Amino acid sequence: MTHPDDLFSPLDEPLLQRALALLDDEWLSRDADLAPVLPVVLARGVGQDWHKAGTFRHHLVGVARSLTLWGQPREVRLLGLLHSVYGNAFVDLVKFEAASERQRLQQLVGEPAEHLVHLFCTMNRGQFVQRLLAGQAQGDGSLRVELNGPAPRREVLLSAYEVAAFAVASMADTIEQWFSWQDEVFSRFPATDTTRRQTVHWAASLWPGPMRPTARMLSQVAALGRALQQHPPLAGQLPLPPVFAGCSAPLAPADEAAACALYWSVVQLDQPLVDLDGATSALEQAVRLNPWVGEPQMVLAQLYLSAGRDEDAARAARGALSQFCAWGNAWDKRVQWDAWIAWTRILLQSAEQGSWPERLDKLNNLALR
Repeated sequence: MTHPDDLFSPLDEPLLQRALALLDDEWLSRDADLAPVLPVVLARGVGQDWHKAGTFRHHLVGVARSLTLWGQPREVRLLGLLHSVYGNAFVDLVKFEAASERQRLQQLVGEPAEHLVHLFCTMNRGQFVQRLLAGQAQGDGSLRVELNGPAPRREVLLSAYEVAAFAVASMADTIEQWFSWQDEVFSRFPATDTTRRQTVHWAASLWPGPMRPTARMLSQVAALGRALQQHPPLAGQLPLPPVFAGCSAPLAPADEAAACALYWSVVQLDQPLVDLDGATSALEQAVRLNPWVGEPQMVLAQLYLSAGRDEDAARAARGALSQFCAWGNAWDKRVQWDAWIAWTRILLQSAEQGSWPERLDKLNNLALR
């Protein structure tokens, strides 16, 4: 059996410093590339629109934040901030009319960035994911994909750069928005089951549902990353995201689902907590199956602290921080990304100082020093 020493990645200090710069809400106003665009987008009401686990503003900014953390170039980060503003097959949120406002957006962000945004909005994104994961990218990295609309649909040939940009943006888009409600209503994405009627399956449609993390989409994100990493003409187009060991490690769908179930069983107090061994073992197994998200490691760090296992707690907290800083968004969306990092840093500080509170009320007094 794996010893706790072997479960957790060491803390990536350069990645932590990049993440810390993005923690407060003002980071976007300091970004020379994105800041001039934000007021124009906000003027279109994105802060008032519902979108998945938050507002449309939360979503657009969250995707741009991951892409910024991943060191993507200006055009790709702008794609993240604007990736659905023309609407698309999934989201009926048209903030700019493609028929009349493309020139306005081109003047704002430049033609290369606007071209990416328009193409990302108008192509069949489900088919893009399916074809890329099926290995249909050509030897030079290009990929044919249909545009949205009624049949017969026109195909376009995406360049290797466009394929890489859309794959990386799709990875960021998925981690920002996907949780169990999406698993239910977008069953089997990208081959979504469209036969289920809301009147019959109303319980699945009840937003936001139990707010479990996704049990199926991280493995797809891992596969998208590997599709880039293993195709030489695609791998050299853009910086590879630091998730899944630089997009080199796979995640089996069965392991993802099992790890999520184990994590949720502890979070929902389905494991006996009079003695911590059961909950600790469940979380350790969750980390073995899916070491690529921070939340199970963070909860495990707190259990270790409660059991007086300070060294193990410090290792778990460092591993959790590394994963949080690799994503730029939370997997467990009950709490925002910056709050997960804030609590994990408290856990790490407490483990290093051997100072975990003995009284329950003192948990409310913890502060980072």
